Amino acid sequence: MIRNKLLYHLADIDFKLKDKRILKKCLVDFALSEGKETGEINYIFCSDDYLLDINKKYLKHDYYTDIISFQSDNDPLSGDIFISIDRVRDNAKNLKIDFRDELFRVISHGLLHFIGYKDKTKEDKQLMTSKENELINLILNATK
Repeated sequence: MIRNKLLYHLADIDFKLKDKRILKKCLVDFALSEGKETGEINYIFCSDDYLLDINKKYLKHDYYTDIISFQSDNDPLSGDIFISIDRVRDNAKNLKIDFRDELFRVISHGLLHFIGYKDKTKEDKQLMTSKENELINLILNATK
Protein backbone atom coordinates (compact mmCIF):
# COMPACT_ATOMS: atom_id res chain seq x y z
CA MET A 1 0.00 0.00 0.00
CA ILE A 2 1.31 3.45 -0.92
CA ARG A 3 1.99 5.73 2.03
CA ASN A 4 2.75 9.44 2.26
CA LYS A 5 2.92 10.06 -1.48
CA LEU A 6 1.83 13.64 -2.06
CA LEU A 7 2.33 14.70 -5.64
CA TYR A 8 1.93 18.08 -7.29
CA HIS A 9 0.84 18.39 -10.92
CA LEU A 10 0.08 21.16 -13.40
CA ALA A 11 -2.91 20.74 -15.71
CA ASP A 12 -3.13 23.69 -18.09
CA ILE A 13 -1.20 26.48 -16.39
CA ASP A 14 2.33 27.64 -15.83
CA PHE A 15 2.80 27.71 -12.07
CA LYS A 16 5.65 26.92 -9.69
CA LEU A 17 4.85 25.64 -6.22
CA LYS A 18 7.55 26.52 -3.71
CA ASP A 19 8.49 24.61 -0.58
CA LYS A 20 7.05 21.30 -1.85
CA ARG A 21 8.97 19.09 0.57
CA ILE A 22 8.15 21.22 3.59
CA LEU A 23 4.51 21.41 2.53
CA LYS A 24 4.33 17.63 2.13
CA LYS A 25 5.85 17.05 5.57
CA CYS A 26 3.41 19.47 7.21
CA LEU A 27 0.39 17.89 5.48
CA VAL A 28 1.47 14.34 6.34
CA ASP A 29 2.30 15.28 9.95
CA PHE A 30 -0.99 17.10 10.38
CA ALA A 31 -2.97 14.13 9.05
CA LEU A 32 -1.11 11.86 11.48
CA SER A 33 -1.92 14.23 14.35
CA GLU A 34 -5.58 13.78 13.34
CA GLY A 35 -5.21 9.98 13.45
CA LYS A 36 -5.05 9.54 9.66
CA GLU A 37 -2.35 8.25 7.36
CA THR A 38 -1.88 9.64 3.89
CA GLY A 39 -1.64 7.41 0.86
CA GLU A 40 -1.35 8.88 -2.63
CA ILE A 41 -2.78 12.39 -2.83
CA ASN A 42 -2.48 14.32 -6.08
CA TYR A 43 -2.71 18.09 -5.96
CA ILE A 44 -3.51 19.27 -9.48
CA PHE A 45 -3.10 23.01 -10.09
CA CYS A 46 -5.16 24.33 -12.96
CA SER A 47 -7.04 27.30 -14.44
CA ASP A 48 -10.59 28.45 -13.76
CA ASP A 49 -11.78 27.02 -17.06
CA TYR A 50 -10.23 23.62 -16.38
CA LEU A 51 -11.87 23.38 -12.96
CA LEU A 52 -15.18 24.71 -14.31
CA ASP A 53 -15.23 21.84 -16.81
CA ILE A 54 -14.70 19.34 -13.96
CA ASN A 55 -17.38 21.07 -11.88
CA LYS A 56 -19.88 20.80 -14.74
CA LYS A 57 -18.99 17.26 -15.79
CA TYR A 58 -18.77 15.53 -12.42
CA LEU A 59 -20.77 17.70 -10.02
CA LYS A 60 -23.29 19.28 -12.43
CA HIS A 61 -22.42 22.76 -11.11
CA ASP A 62 -22.01 25.64 -13.55
CA TYR A 63 -19.83 28.01 -11.55
CA TYR A 64 -16.21 28.71 -10.72
CA THR A 65 -14.72 27.33 -7.54
CA ASP A 66 -11.27 27.30 -5.99
CA ILE A 67 -11.12 23.59 -5.16
CA ILE A 68 -12.72 20.26 -5.98
CA SER A 69 -11.59 17.05 -4.33
CA PHE A 70 -12.26 13.45 -5.22
CA GLN A 71 -11.38 11.05 -2.43
CA SER A 72 -10.70 7.50 -3.57
CA ASP A 73 -9.77 5.94 -0.23
CA ASN A 74 -10.15 6.91 3.40
CA ASP A 75 -7.49 4.61 4.86
CA PRO A 76 -4.95 5.75 3.97
CA LEU A 77 -6.23 9.10 2.69
CA SER A 78 -5.99 9.06 -1.09
CA GLY A 79 -7.42 10.95 -4.04
CA ASP A 80 -7.18 13.98 -6.30
CA ILE A 81 -7.46 17.61 -5.25
CA PHE A 82 -7.90 20.13 -8.07
CA ILE A 83 -7.07 23.76 -7.26
CA SER A 84 -7.75 26.72 -9.53
CA ILE A 85 -4.79 29.07 -9.30
CA ASP A 86 -6.96 31.77 -10.95
CA ARG A 87 -9.51 31.53 -8.12
CA VAL A 88 -6.80 31.50 -5.45
CA ARG A 89 -5.31 34.68 -6.94
CA ASP A 90 -8.73 36.37 -7.08
CA ASN A 91 -9.58 35.26 -3.53
CA ALA A 92 -6.29 36.62 -2.21
CA LYS A 93 -6.82 39.93 -4.00
CA ASN A 94 -10.42 40.27 -2.78
CA LEU A 95 -9.48 39.33 0.78
CA LYS A 96 -6.40 41.58 0.62
CA ILE A 97 -4.12 38.77 1.76
CA ASP A 98 -0.96 37.23 0.41
CA PHE A 99 -1.41 34.75 -2.46
CA ARG A 100 0.78 32.19 -0.70
CA ASP A 101 -1.37 32.32 2.45
CA GLU A 102 -4.53 31.79 0.42
CA LEU A 103 -2.92 28.95 -1.52
CA PHE A 104 -1.96 27.23 1.72
CA ARG A 105 -5.55 27.70 2.96
CA VAL A 106 -6.99 25.99 -0.11
CA ILE A 107 -4.39 23.20 -0.04
CA SER A 108 -5.21 22.66 3.65
CA HIS A 109 -8.94 22.73 2.95
CA GLY A 110 -8.67 19.81 0.55
CA LEU A 111 -6.75 17.66 3.01
CA LEU A 112 -9.21 18.52 5.79
CA HIS A 113 -12.09 17.28 3.66
CA PHE A 114 -10.21 14.00 3.16
CA ILE A 115 -9.69 13.75 6.93
CA GLY A 116 -13.44 14.13 7.38
CA TYR A 117 -14.10 17.77 8.15
CA LYS A 118 -17.20 19.31 6.56
CA ASP A 119 -18.19 22.89 5.80
CA LYS A 120 -21.94 22.81 5.13
CA THR A 121 -23.25 24.14 8.45
CA LYS A 122 -22.15 27.21 10.40
CA GLU A 123 -20.64 25.03 13.13
CA ASP A 124 -18.83 22.85 10.58
CA LYS A 125 -17.44 25.94 8.85
CA GLN A 126 -16.14 27.32 12.15
CA LEU A 127 -14.36 24.06 12.95
CA MET A 128 -13.01 23.82 9.38
CA THR A 129 -11.67 27.38 9.57
CA SER A 130 -10.06 26.66 12.93
CA LYS A 131 -8.34 23.55 11.54
CA GLU A 132 -7.30 25.45 8.37
CA ASN A 133 -5.69 28.12 10.55
CA GLU A 134 -3.90 25.48 12.62
CA LEU A 135 -2.48 23.81 9.50
CA ILE A 136 -1.63 27.10 7.78
CA ASN A 137 0.31 28.23 10.86
CA LEU A 138 2.20 24.93 10.87
CA ILE A 139 3.10 25.40 7.19
CA LEU A 140 4.02 29.09 7.53
CA ASN A 141 6.24 28.41 10.55
CA ALA A 142 7.99 25.58 8.70
CA THR A 143 8.61 27.68 5.57
CA LYS A 144 10.11 30.71 7.36
